[in-house]
Amino acid sequence: MLHSHLDADNNGHKSFELPGARPHYTPDRPGQVEHIFLDLVLDIPNQSYRGVCLTRLNPIRDGIDRLTLDAVSLNIQSVKVAEVEQPFEYDGEQLHIRLKQPTKIGEVIELAIAYHVEKPQRGLYFVAPDQHYPDKPTQVWTQGEDEDSRFWFPCFDYPGQLATSEIRVNVPKQLMAISNGELIGTTTQNDSKTYHWLQKQVHPTYLMTLAVGDFAELKDEWQGKPVTYYVAKGREAQARLSMGKTPQMIEFFSQKYGYSYPYPKYAQVCVDDFIFGGMENTSTTLLTDRCLLDERAAIDNRSTETLVAHELAHQWFGDLVVIKHWSHAWVKEGMASYAEVLWVEQEYGTDDAAYYLLGEARSYLDEDASRYRRPLVTHVYREAIELYDRHIYEKGACVYHMIRAELGDDLFWKSIATFLADNAHKTVETVDLLRAIEKATGRNLMFLFDQYVYRGGHPDYKVAYTWDGDSNLAKVTVTQTQVSDSNLKELFDLKIPIGFGFGDAVKTFTVRIHDREQSFYFPLEQKPDFVSFDVGNHHLKTVVLEYSMPELKAQLQHDPDPISRLYAVEAIAKKGGLEAIKILSEALQKDSFWGVRAELSRNLASVKLDQAVEAVLLGLKDPEARVRRATAESLAQVKTPESYKALESVIEKGDASYYVEAAALRSLGKVAASGLGDAPKEEKVLKLLKSVLNERQGWNEVVRSGAIVALSHLKTSEAALDLVLEYTTIGVPQPLRLTAIRSLGAISSGQTNVNLERILERLQELSRETFFLTQVSVAVALGQMETTKAIGILQSLADQTPDGRVRRIAEESIQTVQKKAGSDQAVKQLREEFDQLKKDNQELKSRLESLEAKA
Repeated sequence: MLHSHLDADNNGHKSFELPGARPHYTPDRPGQVEHIFLDLVLDIPNQSYRGVCLTRLNPIRDGIDRLTLDAVSLNIQSVKVAEVEQPFEYDGEQLHIRLKQPTKIGEVIELAIAYHVEKPQRGLYFVAPDQHYPDKPTQVWTQGEDEDSRFWFPCFDYPGQLATSEIRVNVPKQLMAISNGELIGTTTQNDSKTYHWLQKQVHPTYLMTLAVGDFAELKDEWQGKPVTYYVAKGREAQARLSMGKTPQMIEFFSQKYGYSYPYPKYAQVCVDDFIFGGMENTSTTLLTDRCLLDERAAIDNRSTETLVAHELAHQWFGDLVVIKHWSHAWVKEGMASYAEVLWVEQEYGTDDAAYYLLGEARSYLDEDASRYRRPLVTHVYREAIELYDRHIYEKGACVYHMIRAELGDDLFWKSIATFLADNAHKTVETVDLLRAIEKATGRNLMFLFDQYVYRGGHPDYKVAYTWDGDSNLAKVTVTQTQVSDSNLKELFDLKIPIGFGFGDAVKTFTVRIHDREQSFYFPLEQKPDFVSFDVGNHHLKTVVLEYSMPELKAQLQHDPDPISRLYAVEAIAKKGGLEAIKILSEALQKDSFWGVRAELSRNLASVKLDQAVEAVLLGLKDPEARVRRATAESLAQVKTPESYKALESVIEKGDASYYVEAAALRSLGKVAASGLGDAPKEEKVLKLLKSVLNERQGWNEVVRSGAIVALSHLKTSEAALDLVLEYTTIGVPQPLRLTAIRSLGAISSGQTNVNLERILERLQELSRETFFLTQVSVAVALGQMETTKAIGILQSLADQTPDGRVRRIAEESIQTVQKKAGSDQAVKQLREEFDQLKKDNQELKSRLESLEAKA
C-alpha cells in the first residue's frame, strides 16, 4: 500500500519520485549500430507475425564476446552471425548472445535473429472488427516511444543509438504498408504484397514504425517532396480538412528553424485505437483517427491543427536532433509544444498565440499544484514514460518562449539554427542547447536554465501599486509568495519589465526582482492610467494584482496585451460587487479578442451576486463559438433557475458547435444537482438527457459524452447511474464508453451502498480489459471514489498492467482514495451546511447591493 510522501526540497509539493524510482543512465555501448533490417510476414487473422531482424554492429573494441539486446515477450528461434548459429539465452526480457568469435575493431558483424510473436500486447498492435465493433477497420500499427520497440523486434532499445533502418513486410494484397523513409520496391504474390521501405538517415529504434491498413492515399507535396495523408476510405474530405495545411507548415518550420525539412517524404497515417494523439516516427507520423474533423467540428477545434504542427516539428526536434537520454525529453517535447504556439501566431495572430501559450502555462501550473513539482531534467524515475507529463510539454514550451524573449527574435532563431546545424543526425543533451545559444549569441543563459529547467517550480508574484501625487512617484511592491522567510532558496532572480499606461501608450522600465519583497519607485510626469506587470507576459509565473478599481478598469480597457487584460479581469472579479459586474459586463460586449471575452464570462460567473447571472448570459449570444462554450461552462457556477433555463434552451435549440452543446449539457447536470428550491424534477432532467443520448450520435461522441457527464452529477439518482452503467458496456462507441467509465467514479459519492457495490463490480470487470485507454479510464474512475474498497481494484490494476503510465495513475489514485476515504459523514454534513450558507449569503449580498444601488 502506497502512502503519500512529501519532498522536503519541494516546498510542500508531492514528490515526482514514487517508491521504486532509481537513477537511470545511458547504457554502455558494445559498438555503433549501423543498420537495422526487419524482414516480416504478418498473419493478421491470427494476430501474429514472424520474421528476421538483421542488426549490423560496428564494435567499439576488441574482444567483446557477449551482447545483450532488449527483447520482451518474443519467441526467439535462432541467432546467427555470417550464417553461423550463435548460442544464446533468453529470459523473456533480454536476449543474451555469446559470440563464438569475439569482436575485432573494424570488423562489422551482422546479427540475424529469427523470431515470431503471437498476439503482442505492446509495441505492435492488431486492430480488427469483431462481434461488438463490426465496423472497425483491419489495421496493424506500431508504437515505440518510449521503450516499446523491444516488444516487436529485438534491439538496443535506447535513444542514444542511431542507425539507418529498413523494413520489408508481407501483407494481404488488399492492404497497404507504410514505413519510414522511401518506398524502394513492391512485389505482388498470389494473395499478398510485399512493401520494402528504406530509411537512409540515422534514427533511434523508438522512431521505427509500420502501419498497415486499407487506406485511402491523398497526395500533396512540398518543394517536390511527397506529402501524403493516409486515412480510412470514406474519410478523404476529413483528411484534407484536418491535415491540408501540412505543406504550409513544412515551409514555415523550414524557414523558422533555419534548416530545410530533412527527409525524402512526410506521411501522416490516421489509425484506429491509437493510444496517443500522435507519434512523430521519422518521416511517417501516426495520428489517432479521432483527430479527423468534420465541417462542424472545425468551427472551433484547433487541437487537430496544433497536433499536426506538434508532430511535424518533431521531425527537427526529436528526429533530426535526437535526445541522448530520456531525462532530456523536454528539449524535443518543449519545442514541439512551442511549435503549436508558433503556428497559431503565424496563422491566427499574436493575441491568439499569447492566449494559447497561457493555456500551456495553466496546464503545467495545474499539474504543479495538484500532482507534483519536479525539475524538467531528472534521471530518477521508475519508467521513462513517467517523464512525459505537463512539465516537459507545456512548461517546456514556456521555457522556449522565455529564451526567445530573453534573446529577441533574431538571436533566438539564430540559436535554433545553430543547434540544429551542429547536431543534425546526432544525439544531444540539455547542455548542447545552452552551448548552441552561447555559440550563436555570446549569451550565457545558465541563470534561466538553473531556475526553470534544473529545478522545479516558478515564481508566484503579488503586485501592489500606489501613486504619490506630491512627488509624482509610482510605487510598485512585488512579493514572491512562493517562499517564506525560512525557505528563501525558492526565490527567483529575474529581470521583469513593468509598464505604465497612458491611454494606449505604455512606458516601460525593467527591474531585477530577486528578494522576497521589493518596492520600486518610478518618477513619472503624470499619474498613469494603469500598471502592466511583466510587459509582454513572457515569464512563466502566477500573478495577483492588488491595484485599485480605477487602475484595473483602465488596464482592462486599454492594455494592448490580452494576457494583462486577463489579469485585470481576475482582480476585478475578486473585488466583487455591482461595480465589478458592470465593468466586466461592458468589457464582455466590447473587448476585441475572443479569449478575453471567454475569460470575462468565466470570471463574471465567479462573482457571487444574482446580478452577475444576467451579465454572464450575454456570452451565450457571442458570435465566437469558443466564447459561447466558455459561457456554457461558467454557468455551472451560477446555480439559479435562470441559468438552468438558459442551458436547457441551448441544448434544445442546439448550437453550431458540438463543444457548446456538450458544455451546456455538463453544466446543466451540475445546476440540476445543486438542490435549488425550484430546481427541475429529476424526471424532467433525465428525459432531456435521454433524448440527447438517443438522438445526437455524432462526431467523436462529443455531445453524447456531455450528456453522460451531466448524468454523473446526479449523484443520488439510481436512474442516472443505470444509464451511465448501460453506456459502459462493450459495443458502445469507444469515446462514449470511456466517458461513461470515468463517470462511474463521479456519480459514486452519492449512491446507496448497494449501488456502490454495483459500481465497484463493474469497474473490477473493466479493469481486466487490456486496452490502454480503458485501463486509464478505470483508474481515473476509481480515483474519484470515497471508499477504501476501490483501493484493492486499483492495487490489482497497478500490479498486473504492463503499462507504466497506467501503473502510475493507479498508484496516485490509491493515494487520493486514501485521503478521501478519511472524510466521514460529519465532514460531508459540514460541507453541505457550508454550501447552503454560501447560497444564503449570496442572496443577502445581492439584495443589499440592489438596495445600495437604488439609494
